[in-house]
Amino acid sequence: MSEATHLREITPLQWKSGIAAWLGWLFDGLELHLYTLVATPLVIQLLHATSAADPAVKEKSAYIQASFLIGWALGGAFFGRLGDRLGRSRALALTVLTYAACTGLCAFSQTWWQLMIFRFIAALGIGGEWAVGASLLSETWPRAWRPWIAAVLQTGVNLGILLGAALVYLLTMILPPNGERWVFLVGVVPALMVFWIRRHVPEPEAWQRAEAATAEKPHTRALFRGAMAGITFRTTFVCASGLSAWWLFLFWQSQHLRQLLTTAGLPADRITRYVSVSFFAINAVAILGNVAAGWLARRLGNPKAILVMFAGLGGSIFGAYIVPRGYQELAWFWLPLVGFFSAVFALFTMYMPPLFPTLLRTSGAGFCYNIGRLAAAVAVVIFGWLAPVNDFRLALLSASALGLIAAVGSCWLPPDPRETA
Repeated sequence: MSEATHLREITPLQWKSGIAAWLGWLFDGLELHLYTLVATPLVIQLLHATSAADPAVKEKSAYIQASFLIGWALGGAFFGRLGDRLGRSRALALTVLTYAACTGLCAFSQTWWQLMIFRFIAALGIGGEWAVGASLLSETWPRAWRPWIAAVLQTGVNLGILLGAALVYLLTMILPPNGERWVFLVGVVPALMVFWIRRHVPEPEAWQRAEAATAEKPHTRALFRGAMAGITFRTTFVCASGLSAWWLFLFWQSQHLRQLLTTAGLPADRITRYVSVSFFAINAVAILGNVAAGWLARRLGNPKAILVMFAGLGGSIFGAYIVPRGYQELAWFWLPLVGFFSAVFALFTMYMPPLFPTLLRTSGAGFCYNIGRLAAAVAVVIFGWLAPVNDFRLALLSASALGLIAAVGSCWLPPDPRETA
């Protein structure tokens, strides 16, 4: 692979793979948080409840979010395996088509469990897209560029979330009352990208060579044997802790804000817009965090940079909720600070795939990173049960503890093979 030092030296294949992965990340961010932003009013409609104070609303919202996280984990494993078997480009196209179609179907849900099923299937594609896209770029882009590529990819997610927040904000101003469900139709747009991927993004040479040279393809059992087992278990533990912290925060902080704004007497449509604004602030600052994370990775190496960022994530969530705070203080200082340190997840994009052999690359990265969604799914439901109705600070403080546990676990992450070569 050519070790380009200037943008003009990047090959057409590298540009195409980079654009395909970045667009995948952009639409991932958009699809991820459409539900998070409209969860409460939509579930109220589907349950025919009168307000968010109904315990069934909190319970069913948590179940739907948990099913999404489970689907994300299983999708990482399933499409990760397809990426090793069929190739990165083919698998990437399948993941995009899956999450685009099923996000659109969410708009037509008539019951909470129908919404849960559509979110689950959409999550299969989103989880798979991460594993396949990460491996595609690790096999095509020059090594020296990879910390910055990781930052740029995560910026795609953040911009997708910003786009989702902006769309929800605007659509709630023009849609009829109780029309939040129709924002999901925006999720169909990424399906158009599939045709471009299949036409213009070839399979990486590294995968083609490994596929041609290997008569007997390795089985996923190899991830849990010998030296590779240690890599699998250590990275899975850190991902499970860190992702649980992030998703506990991401889901329950919006419910906490809704409770604060409801207590203040704001109407439902304004509450949804205010929550969208807070999401916008979190992810706008996260873009700066991506640059900082890339710089740290260049200076310290990926494992140490991950440790520092997780310590910041856990500490900032703790600071936000250790005492009761109002909407303004949370939305304009503490939540953006959490967003800055959420850039830790950008580092896994280029760090994890090279830890595994070529024909187990998407399987290994998909399993270790996305299996954390299972832990996060359990955490969302359990801490939702523990939190009193309309008081989510206990769940959010638990998220801070998990973030700090991820930081401690990062001390034992395997070294990046590119940094020790």
